[in-house]
Parts: sequence; C-alpha cells; structure tokens
Amino acid sequence: MKAVTHIREKILNTEQLQKSVKRWKTFGRKIAFTNGCFDILHAGHIHSLSQAASFADILIVGVNSDASTKRLKGEGRPVNNEDNRALMLASLIMVDAVVLFDENTPFNLITLIMPDVLVKGGDYTIDTVVGAKEVITNGGKVEVVPLVEGLSTTTLLKKIETL
Repeated sequence: MKAVTHIREKILNTEQLQKSVKRWKTFGRKIAFTNGCFDILHAGHIHSLSQAASFADILIVGVNSDASTKRLKGEGRPVNNEDNRALMLASLIMVDAVVLFDENTPFNLITLIMPDVLVKGGDYTIDTVVGAKEVITNGGKVEVVPLVEGLSTTTLLKKIETL
C-alpha cells in the first residue's frame, strides 16, 4: 500500500505543482518538463521520458485531460481516461510529478513552471515547440528527443483495428 500512496502523491494539481517547483528551485534542482496525451503507454514513451529525465534532476510530465485529448485526437480517444494515464505515468521511476491540463497546449503550464529544460519528441523542431521561446528567453533550453521508429499510440491502435 505504501508504494501506491507514494505514486498517487506524484499526481499534482497546478497549485501543488507551483509549490513543489518553488521548493525544487530553492534547493537548486534542475527541472525538465515534457507533455503529451500518453493514451496507451508504450516503449516509445518510456524512451522519451527516460531521455527527458536525463536532462535534469526533476521531471515533470504534463498530461492532456480527456477533453483536450479528444479535441486533439478525435472521437474514440482517449482510450485510457486521464486518471489512469496520470497514474501510469506517476508509477514510472523517472517521473517526479504529473499534472493534468485541459488546454490544447501546455503553454500555461510551461510559463508557470518555467523549466530549465523543455523536452519534446522528434516530430517537433525547436521552432514548433510551444513555450520554447519563453523558456530560452528565461535562460533555459529546449531538447528534441528522437522518436522510436514505429512506436506510437496511433500505430498500435491501427494494428488492433486490423485484428
């Protein structure tokens, strides 16, 4: 039971996150932020999250809410609800905090956190990463992590449909 309690404690609302970020920064901890829908957690996500965690002491993961995921991905998505997606991410050892957001982009979260490192997958360029300009202007950096070929939730769902 103790481990499950610890996992759930990593899922924060924005007020809790703001307090944690202030504490981490006070202690000189380097913070990385990444985000996504993480609808069906797969090895590609694990690779990207591991890479993101390697850039800092603390990894915060923003997760699109169910409503946001549906707007971005369409009908029938998400497959897993936001609580389940947040719990799966919080259970990963490299993730220090998980926060849900309802907007289409994590811009508000990024400007609230102002991470030292903003991390996105290889389907982005620095010019297309939301919040990149603000993070760089604040002295941070943006890292684009290569994707694992053939591993995506969309690819997995297409495989399931053909069964």
